[in-house]
Amino acid sequence: MRKKILSVILSAGLLTTAAVGFTGCDNSATTTGAEESTGGTSAEKVTLTNVSYDPTRELYAAYNELFAKHWKEEKGQDVEVTQSHGGSGKQALEVANGLEADVVTLALEYDVKAVQDAGLIEDGWVDEFDKDSSPYTSTIVFLVRKGNPKNIKDWDDLVKDDVGIITPNPKTSGGARWNYLAAWAYADKLYNGDETKVKDFIKKLYENVLVLDSGARGATTTFVENGQGDVLIAWENEAFLSIQDYPDDYEIVTPSISILSQPSVAVVDSVVDKRGTREVATEYLSYLYSDEAQRIAGDNYYRPSNEEILKEYKDVFDLDINLVTIDDFGGWDEAQEKHFADGGIFDQIYEEK
Repeated sequence: MRKKILSVILSAGLLTTAAVGFTGCDNSATTTGAEESTGGTSAEKVTLTNVSYDPTRELYAAYNELFAKHWKEEKGQDVEVTQSHGGSGKQALEVANGLEADVVTLALEYDVKAVQDAGLIEDGWVDEFDKDSSPYTSTIVFLVRKGNPKNIKDWDDLVKDDVGIITPNPKTSGGARWNYLAAWAYADKLYNGDETKVKDFIKKLYENVLVLDSGARGATTTFVENGQGDVLIAWENEAFLSIQDYPDDYEIVTPSISILSQPSVAVVDSVVDKRGTREVATEYLSYLYSDEAQRIAGDNYYRPSNEEILKEYKDVFDLDINLVTIDDFGGWDEAQEKHFADGGIFDQIYEEK
């Protein structure tokens, strides 16, 4: 299924937002990121649109079925969820510009804040759900070809002259921003906070990038399907899914330093109030914290936010990995302004090929 989805996305173009809908009756509906959701609530059926980021396709394919069953049992009502996926920053922009989403499940807090800044989400959303409205987490790892022919062990191996890197564009992809910050954290420790040397390190790393896709799934397609590059800097869950699909072709390398990646979820207040879907939208996000949903997250290689359930996956995840957090960068507002805003450090060090 995942290979089929990847090929469809590739043929449609990397900048096209792909979407798949799932219903409680196993019927499917499709939409593109440029289309607005339709419908709302009725006695028999309710519809929701979840605008998400690239690597959550499989997670929400499974979760939407679970939630449809849960909502039917609780309310006696069918629920249909339409999914929209793409680079997280691009998805946030789509919603801010009019794509009607009942909920957003994006790659990082800053992208949800961009929707809030457009006047669509009320203040306080980050405290509406547990764990800063982050029901699952991930981190950043390396996916390399079987046997690791370039002997890539850590971030410093990525700046060698003969290494070709695949990573998405931090200007459009939330995962790409986590990638960049994890590399920065390594270099910051390596050079004891000497920012000139850290910037030189990051510049060299991006000089080795062969393709800068708009989103994480597009980058995975470039590396796995198209065979480009020696290493993919990837969400942990993306790397595991690639291993699952191609167990004889790839392996995962965990760097000495990475980052706690916290995808964020929020109800889009202006949309749910207009469509009459606040109750179901709120429950849709709240139920992500249920034991069943947490295990779906784990089964799809996201780290459950429930610590007890996370321990059930200790044989899957490296739970002792050294993780910095966004707080080490002063929070997302400061990190965005310094590194990713127009004229920021990324713009200063990256030269398009």
